[in-house]
Amino acid sequence: MRLLFLGDVVGRTGRAAVCERLPGLIERYSLDCVIINGENSAGGFGITEQILQDLLDAGADCVTLGNHAFDQKDTLVYIERQDRLIRPLNYPKGTPGRGATILKARNGAEVLVINAMGRVFMTELDCPFRAVDNEITTCALKSGADAIVVDMHAEATSEKQAMGHFLDGRVSLVVGTHTHTPTADHRILPGGTAYMSDAGMSGDYNSVLGMEQDEPLHRFLTKIPRQRYEPATGPASLSGVAVDIDDATGLATRVAALRLGPHIEPSGPTHWE
Repeated sequence: MRLLFLGDVVGRTGRAAVCERLPGLIERYSLDCVIINGENSAGGFGITEQILQDLLDAGADCVTLGNHAFDQKDTLVYIERQDRLIRPLNYPKGTPGRGATILKARNGAEVLVINAMGRVFMTELDCPFRAVDNEITTCALKSGADAIVVDMHAEATSEKQAMGHFLDGRVSLVVGTHTHTPTADHRILPGGTAYMSDAGMSGDYNSVLGMEQDEPLHRFLTKIPRQRYEPATGPASLSGVAVDIDDATGLATRVAALRLGPHIEPSGPTHWE
């Protein structure tokens, strides 16, 4: 199975890049499954139902979230009817929505997608390690799902790496999101799980984490907020990770970074060409 995960979509320019380029990537690489983190897709803060539908129409099979999951207040309502939109699994019991979903890939495989959120330098939620462990105990690799993907939305690289090792051999991919900066540590862990500390963002890299530069610079220089953050509107790049998954074991056989667009060194899964 060929799987593509795209990092945090930021604002209008990020959405446009995904919607424009994803259908071609699916065809070019014969992708079986596409997962996108969309928590910054609505003006940099949250996601609307229409934006979710646009990403699904472009070819996404599932959209994950993070700490901005409910910044758009109507998400509290529509997330209940959208089974392909998931928020962090370790939100407290009773939070609307779901933290995991099983989807049918284009090759017929059943893929369990889990969204978890870290606690280091983040809002204190329930333990992400125990929450994910409970989920994959209930729906284990090969007995419950043909592949398992975990989006670990976290600030600290150490927490993401710890999750990777915690799940090594039990899931197909652990990929970090949230920091909007792609890391160069994509690899297959000893037990066969593909890992990347951060998928990066799908947005304008001539920015500060996808936001126009003036306000972040002003706050760093003065410690005083002047206005709200606004997404940068220049040409956007796509950033993420591509994984080959063995149909027999559900574990990874190859992993590669995907980066397409300006302001960032291009990279791709050349073994898929």
